[in-house]
Amino acid sequence: MWLETMKLAWRAISRNMLRSFLTVLGVVIGVAAVIAMVTIGNGTTAQVRQELTRLGTNTLFIRPGQWGPGRASAEAKRFTDADVAAIRDQISGLRAVAPINRSTATVIAGGQNRSTSVIGTNNDYLIAQDWTLALGRSFLPAEERGQAACLIGQTVRRELFGTADPVGLTIRVGNIACPIVGVLATKGQSGMGDDQDDTVIMPLKLHQRRLGGTTTISNITLSAMDGASTARVQADVEALLRERRRIALGRNDDFTVNDMTQIASAMTGTTTLLTGLLGAVAAVSLLVGGIGIMNIMLVSVTERTREIGIRLAIGALEKQVLMQFLVEAVMLSVFGGVTGIITGLGLAYLAVNLLQVPFVASPAIISVAFAFSALIGMVFGYFPARRAAQLNPIEALRHE
Repeated sequence: MWLETMKLAWRAISRNMLRSFLTVLGVVIGVAAVIAMVTIGNGTTAQVRQELTRLGTNTLFIRPGQWGPGRASAEAKRFTDADVAAIRDQISGLRAVAPINRSTATVIAGGQNRSTSVIGTNNDYLIAQDWTLALGRSFLPAEERGQAACLIGQTVRRELFGTADPVGLTIRVGNIACPIVGVLATKGQSGMGDDQDDTVIMPLKLHQRRLGGTTTISNITLSAMDGASTARVQADVEALLRERRRIALGRNDDFTVNDMTQIASAMTGTTTLLTGLLGAVAAVSLLVGGIGIMNIMLVSVTERTREIGIRLAIGALEKQVLMQFLVEAVMLSVFGGVTGIITGLGLAYLAVNLLQVPFVASPAIISVAFAFSALIGMVFGYFPARRAAQLNPIEALRHE
């Protein structure tokens, strides 16, 4: 019975293939949009999570001022060398403590020049930010005390020296003659799209004295030891800095300590929410597709009224007529669902390659989209099928 019903449904659908295709186009577009949007969103979330993992899940960032809606401005006093020394000496479980000052300067070598980011810090910065050296060495103790030396990123190396080995050569950073002691390994773009290899790193003391013109520190990056609780380290750092900055009990901090785990959770939560919203918006087109199926099935019932009357007159039951039209509607929506899945995955694959994010297809979303398309066929096909089943055979036979 089922096989015969499906054959009849296919015969009715194939009578007008163009109309049938246009009918399911709404379902195709809806399913394809949902799958493409969710897959692209999942890829973006995976990319953000991957970028944050590169910074380490045991990393903490300290900066002056409170940040975020409703908080005090960032106009708070900066940190000092004494603050860095106190954190290093009094906070247990730390692997690296890296004070950081940033600026932008023109870097010149021979006839080439480039405006780039300059970071003043110490060797702990390489540990905290998971940097490795492709060539050369890190800073010597004398250089960390302020002797001229610098490390350059791969972008700076390529723009100023091509493929040559620059270690031992001297570049001018602003007005500083700075010997190159090492070249950083390639790190690529950050999660925000910045080129992490377009940088020059020099000792903090040198940056403060010759480039920044200040003895203060703008940021501090910490790296906790493996197995150490970053929540405990964060609490200890906050208590120490409140004491050192003489913040009275009950007063808000004039600094912010961020745990990378918290940052990762917030960013991935945001991208996941956006993915859900995009998928929900795309799902609306599935409803439009369902309305299209109902419309065309009503037209089909009207066109085939005489055929329905003959079937009822020769003994066909109402439930058999209802089932025939319901199967037609479900077949249309299922065909649209399968086509939409293939189309959506194809579009998502092209998009993630263009955006350079991972291809993360969700079997659950694919299954839900397919089931939803079949459900739409049943729901929106029931009313026309019921109308066909309830036709009066005598009135149907008189229909022209």
